[in-house]
Amino acid sequence: MYSKKYFIANWKMNGEPKDLGRIYKIEKFLKNFKKKINLNCIFCLPFTLLGLINHKKISFIKIGSQNITASAIDYGAFTGSVSAKMVRQLGCKYTIIGHSENRNEGETDKDINKKIEFASSKNLKAILCVGETLNEFKNKKSFNKVKSQIYSAFKDNKRHLGNIVIAYEPIWSIGTGIIPKKVYLDSFFKKIKDLIRKDFKKNVPVLYGGSVSSKNISSLKNIDCCDGFLIGGASLKTQNFIDIIKKYYI
Repeated sequence: MYSKKYFIANWKMNGEPKDLGRIYKIEKFLKNFKKKINLNCIFCLPFTLLGLINHKKISFIKIGSQNITASAIDYGAFTGSVSAKMVRQLGCKYTIIGHSENRNEGETDKDINKKIEFASSKNLKAILCVGETLNEFKNKKSFNKVKSQIYSAFKDNKRHLGNIVIAYEPIWSIGTGIIPKKVYLDSFFKKIKDLIRKDFKKNVPVLYGGSVSSKNISSLKNIDCCDGFLIGGASLKTQNFIDIIKKYYI
């Protein structure tokens, strides 16, 4: 496992300019936290807020986008799209790619593959989301689905593996409060890591996402081979996010 854990906040379609104060409060907490910690704290914000962050106020926190276009060009006639270069110019160091909510809206494996390439070409680290549906889980097809998603994303992108973080999000767990059992997650994370080491000769951080909260982090932190968390709804409330970090390290 990686000693430097990831705590990635995904605000989704939430947040107004005034809400950026939450990030500065969390920055202050990280700066003053009595226990010495080694972590990557990243906030993936909606496009409307990316240009409003005062980067001089944050040093412990990095900023990421929630998506980028699959177009190879930096600027052009793509209404509503935002390129990797554009978000990089706004100070982003990371971008989410392949979230189930975007896949559900028609994002394809081919799109995801291209986005990883374009993100890496602009020095953006990709947070690649993978995960299975409830039906696939019930039919014991979970790992085959995730394996397929990883192969598709990494095709012709092996040279970019140093710029990728994988977030395993069982779709049936997102926003439902249903958490897979530890024994299941232990085995699943090991399979993902073994797959990448064997077939791609790399070590890649693998995170868990799906109803992560301050109420369950004490059990989730014990998942074998888990390098951190992608946090949705619980990241919208300052104290909830702080409590997740506190309970992980205390």
